[in-house]
Amino acid sequence: MGRKERKGAWRRWGAAIALALAAILGLSAASVWWLWLRPLPMAAATMEVEVPRGASVLEAGRALARQGVGVEPHALYLLARLQPGSAIVAGYYRLERGLTAPQLLDLLRRGERIRESVTFVEGWTFAQMRTALERHPWVEKTLTGADERALLAAIGASEARAEGLFFPDTYVFDRKTPDRELYRLAYRKMKEELETAWQARDPDLPLSSPYEALILASLVEKETGRAEDRGKVASVFVNRLRRGMPLQTDPTVIYGLGEGFDGNLTRRHLGEDHPWNTYTRGGLPPTPICLPGRGSLWAAVRPEKTEYLYFVARGDGSSEFSRTLEEHNRAVARWQKGRKSP
Repeated sequence: MGRKERKGAWRRWGAAIALALAAILGLSAASVWWLWLRPLPMAAATMEVEVPRGASVLEAGRALARQGVGVEPHALYLLARLQPGSAIVAGYYRLERGLTAPQLLDLLRRGERIRESVTFVEGWTFAQMRTALERHPWVEKTLTGADERALLAAIGASEARAEGLFFPDTYVFDRKTPDRELYRLAYRKMKEELETAWQARDPDLPLSSPYEALILASLVEKETGRAEDRGKVASVFVNRLRRGMPLQTDPTVIYGLGEGFDGNLTRRHLGEDHPWNTYTRGGLPPTPICLPGRGSLWAAVRPEKTEYLYFVARGDGSSEFSRTLEEHNRAVARWQKGRKSP
């Protein structure tokens, strides 16, 4: 073979190799695009999917594929190996059409899950709080049917009665969070709030423990229609405790009547003796009667300095306060004829 022929042969081989390399690179680029850069096929424009607890990247990929996300599990696993980072986070995610595999992996690593919430309202009873949890569609029910002692033991609480022990607030959580975790969170929050308030209490407060402050706060919560009245309402109860006067507050009577109360409080009810009847018994009732909020906790430990011994609701959420029974009787005649109030 002459020099010219050899050169021609090398050129042909070179062209063939170049074409082969181009084909390989083209296939590789197509593979990379197909595996990682293309938008993932999805069954709907927006999807809610679950990554199971404890799932690896490969297992998460398989779970998502079963739910209608067109991700190749091994490709997602390889991508995670090529791009080291934090572990993926289990939970429910909302995916939008157009998402690529790298974006999906980043989303799972950041843990941008769908979050749910539940609100415990100030003034609710424990029974109302429990109903809210048991009716929430995304709370995992583990304590349904448990009595109060068993429920409290499950969250590490030593108290015998649950009323008032949980802080009213809005709690944000992952879907399928066990109810015991939400109970525990609200319980610890109330512990913290109560301890903070108790440490800042007035030195001459006629209360012997944080639990008594919690009881008083629950009365303030139920008797206050406007935030600006909390300190005065608390002062009435504190002044009465100092003088040994019965607190005579209707909400305690209603609480003690329980499910038997039909909404109409009568003089007969006020005379029926039970542990929560503050007309027939002196001092504080044995337990809180609701979930008091932060404002009522602080009003209970730092009440306004007044000489008030009575108050009556005006009907607009506010109350009129009196120093003497004569003043109070006139206020009752003006605002709530025939209805007894502290």
